[in-house]
Parts: sequence; C-alpha cells; structure tokens
Amino acid sequence: MSGVSHTVLRSLPIFESIDEERLESIARAASLSNIPRGSVVMQEGDHSDNVYFVINGALKVSVSDEEGREVILTILERGEIFGEMGVVDDHPRSANVMAIQASDLLVISKADFHDCLSDNFDVALFIMRALANRLRQADRKIESLALMDVYGRVARLLLDLAEERDGCLRVVRRITKQDIAKMIGASREMVSRVMKDLQQRGLIDEEVGGQILLREQLSQPLGAERMTG
Repeated sequence: MSGVSHTVLRSLPIFESIDEERLESIARAASLSNIPRGSVVMQEGDHSDNVYFVINGALKVSVSDEEGREVILTILERGEIFGEMGVVDDHPRSANVMAIQASDLLVISKADFHDCLSDNFDVALFIMRALANRLRQADRKIESLALMDVYGRVARLLLDLAEERDGCLRVVRRITKQDIAKMIGASREMVSRVMKDLQQRGLIDEEVGGQILLREQLSQPLGAERMTG
C-alpha cells in the first residue's frame, strides 16, 4: 500500500511527468511530515539523510554570521525542494531550516532518493535545474551585497519575491522588516526608513493584510540618494 497518495505527488512539479509505475515506487518510499510553526527541520552541520518537498506552508533557510546573527538565505514555499545538496554530495547540512508557518512536507530518504534519480531522468533534470537556480540566486545575492546600496537591495528583494496578480506585481507572502533586513544584510531600522521612503515616492504600497504592491518604476534606478546600513 502506498505511503503517500499519487495526488499529493502529482501536486509537486518534480513528479508531474513521471509514469504511474515509477510514481507508485516513490509513493511507497515517501512519507508525510506535519511541521508546526517555529519547529526546526534541520540544523547546519546535521547529517544529510533525507530530502524534503514543501507541500504546504513556508520555511526559512538561514545561517549564522561570525557574530552569531541570523542571515536568511531564502524562503521556501509550496512545490520547492530542500536538503538535496547534502544528499547528492554526501556533506553535512549547510544551513538551518525552520517552519515560519505550519508546513506539510514530503520526505524521502537518501537511499530512496538516489534510486529515484537513477530511475527517472525527468526528476534528475529537475534537481539539476533547481541546483542551477540556487547558484544563480547566490550570484545575484553576492552582486547585490557588493554593488548595491540598501535602496537597491530592498528593491531587488521585493522584485524577486513578487508575483503577478491581476496585472500587478505583489509580494503576497507576509514578510517582516526584520526578515528583509536579515535577507539583505542591513539593520531593521535602515530597512524601515527605506520602505517608508519608497512608499512616499509611490514606488510601493503596503496594503492591508501584509501584501506589498510594487509599482513599475521600482525596477528602474532609484536616483542619487543613497543609504548605508
């Protein structure tokens, strides 16, 4: 009997195109895990023994800097995968992952994931694309930290997080100014000043419910004023 329904597996982009026989094999090997908000799924340095797929919810990936301050690398949401790097290269976990919302995860063991990669080209290709995207995101983050002021870093992050809804760009997920600060390497106070200034310029609109509406001009240079933080 399958451990996970085919419907759940098909809801994840990585398993959309594989045939029923192979899907059944994955279903038997996989399990579901319900993670309460605030629970830690993995910690930096842990042994890499599972791969995780986000069915519902949201989780933050973070590391600590030399002074022990949290640096948020990314936010994971529905359909995304994590834990695959350590399983592929057999290294310890490189970051911490914590649920910022109650989350449902699909879990596959290291051995079963290796079998899945060997038997399914489409799955292996998806993983390669995911790793390439992670590298691209890391390059963008390094570029923004090295070349952009706080205005530019805030603007780029908001644009990266935004989704198109009803012809407009919106940051749909609830994200605090403290989280933004941890993601771009700035102080919360500086982020608050920049967000207030962007709103006064008509470049963003913080809406009821926590969504942030982005204006088209936000993707253009923001002028000569600069802030550091």
